[in-house]
Amino acid sequence: MAITYGIDLGTTYSCIAYIDESGRPVVVKSALGEDTMPSVVYFEEPASVVVGRTAKDSTILEPGLVASLVKRQMGQQVSFEFHGQAHTPESISALILKELARMAEVQTREPVKDVVITVPAYFGIGEREATRKAGEIAGLNVLNVVPEPVAAALHYETLSGGDDRTILVFDLGGGTFDTTVISLEGDDIRVVCTDGDDHLGGADWDDRIVDYLVEQLHAAHPDVDASGDESFMQDLAIAAEQLKKELSSAQTRKFVVRFPGATAQVELSRAKFEERTSELLEQTLGITQRTVDTARGLGVDRFDEVLLVGGATRMPAVAERLKERFGFEPRLTDPDLAVAKGAARFALIESVKVSLPDRTEDGGASSTVSEEAVQEVADRLSLPKDTVKELADKKITGVVPRAFGIKVIDSNDPRLEREYIEHLLTANTPLPSHKGPQPFQTVAPNQTEIRIEVWEQAGATASEELDDNAQIGEGLITGLPPLPAGSPVEVAFKMNETGLLTVFAKELSTEKVLTIELVVAGMDEAQVSAVRNAIARYKVGA
Repeated sequence: MAITYGIDLGTTYSCIAYIDESGRPVVVKSALGEDTMPSVVYFEEPASVVVGRTAKDSTILEPGLVASLVKRQMGQQVSFEFHGQAHTPESISALILKELARMAEVQTREPVKDVVITVPAYFGIGEREATRKAGEIAGLNVLNVVPEPVAAALHYETLSGGDDRTILVFDLGGGTFDTTVISLEGDDIRVVCTDGDDHLGGADWDDRIVDYLVEQLHAAHPDVDASGDESFMQDLAIAAEQLKKELSSAQTRKFVVRFPGATAQVELSRAKFEERTSELLEQTLGITQRTVDTARGLGVDRFDEVLLVGGATRMPAVAERLKERFGFEPRLTDPDLAVAKGAARFALIESVKVSLPDRTEDGGASSTVSEEAVQEVADRLSLPKDTVKELADKKITGVVPRAFGIKVIDSNDPRLEREYIEHLLTANTPLPSHKGPQPFQTVAPNQTEIRIEVWEQAGATASEELDDNAQIGEGLITGLPPLPAGSPVEVAFKMNETGLLTVFAKELSTEKVLTIELVVAGMDEAQVSAVRNAIARYKVGA
């Protein structure tokens, strides 16, 4: 059977899974026999790295050589240096992906090639494209990137017997948080709306425990300032994560904080932990409220299920507060593995769709596809022919994750100094989406070129203010004759099912056209190839 894999590339833990010949999802175990692997890379030597549990344990001894939580910086132009070699979030993520692929190859004895990789639902274009590039750097063929709640919903669908449902997915992972409303109707999985924060997750709860432990040490030894000791703080971070997990089942835990010349025995109760982290939980509830309100505006007034996804949802306060505030009875089902298992199913669906000729515009099987073609795909994937047809007909519809627009100058400002963002695509618009052409005009006389800047919502809610948005691309219409102020320009946006944004602009008097296909400012193919070659030189171990 040709295997296609689903990868949950997490902020703190990652996982890879596939669908076996019986149709069940199989999670690949790490070298230590664990279902999930820490998303941590230890640059042990200039030519070798360690990925996973051992790398995380190495944080205490060599914090300056360890990279973690890089998912929070995906899509950003940041750089890390280890042994004189520069790295990006994409290259570090590629090392994590290579180790996941190696684990799968050991278990299945088959090479890992075709994959889908999950991303938080609230990831924008830059983060999604960076994730895809990380897969390419790792030498993988990334069929698609899939929002984590969609993957979770696919897994849930198999457990629920395929009944029609409207579900709310509350996904609190190690470093990101999303709430997504999904409709399951027959063969259709439709995202209704989504919201979230890509810098809010279980690691923030860990940080609050670390702060508390440091405070208690300082209270016992006022003259000791341990917060500047990187190794000590990394040690506390590992202890804090374990304390958080233990407090999900215990009411209190004791921990001895040891620093050279100072020791403090600290008792942390669940009540104290929940008090110290209540503001973080309230942030998730506020986002959930926005999601519920948005869904209500789109005609969804009840939820058949509320699914808790992500390891941090094991904290008892999560379910308790959701019930108190919204009356929900949340369901905790495979919180650590649901995304990877659903991604494996999504990967199988994608492998079927890309294999069939004459697919319909939405990716389903065309009525013109011959029985021979279906049988050929069934034989190659070792699947029953009816299963191939069923998977090909599965329709998964996403939404625009954030608002997208262009920067314009306020023509009502006498000095033409006020700039703002005019959004053409709004968040939660079903994909594929097309908006425009929308009329604009030049504001200065004698312009011979027109700059089109494309911006993406960066704040919690859509806003026209520049500070609440981030530029993700630009282009120029050039070679124009001197134009009078007020010359008409049309702009249109188009986003396809995978989130690729294309911008069209036309100056109407000359009919000069600009097309910007936004694979976002980031690495081009030559750079991806160069980084892939650099990564290939590393000896990767677990």
